[in-house]
Amino acid sequence: MLRALAVDDERPSLEELLYLLTADPRIGTVEGAGDATEALRRINRALESGPDGPEAIDVVFLDIQMPGLDGLDLARLLTGFARPPLVVFVTAHEDFAVQAFDLKAVDYVLKPVRKERLAEAVRRAVELRAAERRGAAPRIPVHEPDPDHIPVELGGVTRFVAVDDITHVEAQGDYARLHTERGSHLVRIPLSALEERWRARGFVRIHRRHLVALRHIGELRLDTGTVSVLVGGEELQVSRRHTRELRDLLMRRP
Repeated sequence: MLRALAVDDERPSLEELLYLLTADPRIGTVEGAGDATEALRRINRALESGPDGPEAIDVVFLDIQMPGLDGLDLARLLTGFARPPLVVFVTAHEDFAVQAFDLKAVDYVLKPVRKERLAEAVRRAVELRAAERRGAAPRIPVHEPDPDHIPVELGGVTRFVAVDDITHVEAQGDYARLHTERGSHLVRIPLSALEERWRARGFVRIHRRHLVALRHIGELRLDTGTVSVLVGGEELQVSRRHTRELRDLLMRRP
């Protein structure tokens, strides 16, 4: 079972996270810290006690925006440790997903935290910690190994989907569903992170729920004041705030 540390400067959020983690049978012990500095002291004591010591920590569930040392700062410090705990970010903001992935976080959970979503993060932490104890391959980074492909999980096997094959992306909570002509794949990356990462590759936001590849847009449709696009055989609505930008981009498309 995992030994966990939850870190959040907002007491109600911390208590809720502690409650959910305590209810998970895969969590053996869980403690709370009210800020990143306190958490760092706690982690240092754990490392001094050794990986099997009484104060050892397997995973840190970490808020990002905190006064003083924030969650990203703490995660960066942990990357310099010989045997750091796993990190799961728990935050109300999507904006830091790219930085979190670059720091090789196990997961990025958005508030308000759902029990099922947190359980998925715990599952990933359990699997990674078990692999480390077996001396298996090192921790798998959650960002793609090259800019032309993105890893997806299919039945426990990691496959790589070419970015150029993706027609559009649909937001599903703190996950995103990648659509291709051969099917779809769910990845644990917020839509906002993919929008930032793939903007230079011709992806554009057309709605709060949809990101589309310009090269895969077959038609732009106007109907009594509403705008939609045909992408990969599917019609997607374009919100008013994104209509002008999309039309300008399509006009300039080679």
